[in-house]
Amino acid sequence: MTTAADLAARRCQPLKGPQHLLSDEVLGRCMEALPAWDIVEDGKAIRRTFRFADYHRTMAFVNALAWIAHAEDHHPDLGVHYDRVVVRDSTHDVGGLSENDVICAAKADALVGR
Repeated sequence: MTTAADLAARRCQPLKGPQHLLSDEVLGRCMEALPAWDIVEDGKAIRRTFRFADYHRTMAFVNALAWIAHAEDHHPDLGVHYDRVVVRDSTHDVGGLSENDVICAAKADALVGR
């Protein structure tokens, strides 16, 4: 079984090409470890909304996530609002979901304790 901690402990790798797309089986196992995330856009992305008490906490999360994204060289799309952040992960260079997306999703979850 894949756990969120297993995913968060991994590092992103440079990936190019559709051979790096996650299979439905692997994606299913990963999504079991990331229950707050949804598969969207016909399976080409995952998304989660993180909610916070105020703007200060929202921005603290955004800055921490930006630091992780830079360190992993994998950058999610962010929708930043006063009390929430919508995070969308997809790997453009493979045309959908790769291991890097679920790794970064797990790292985002770890920032807020899931």
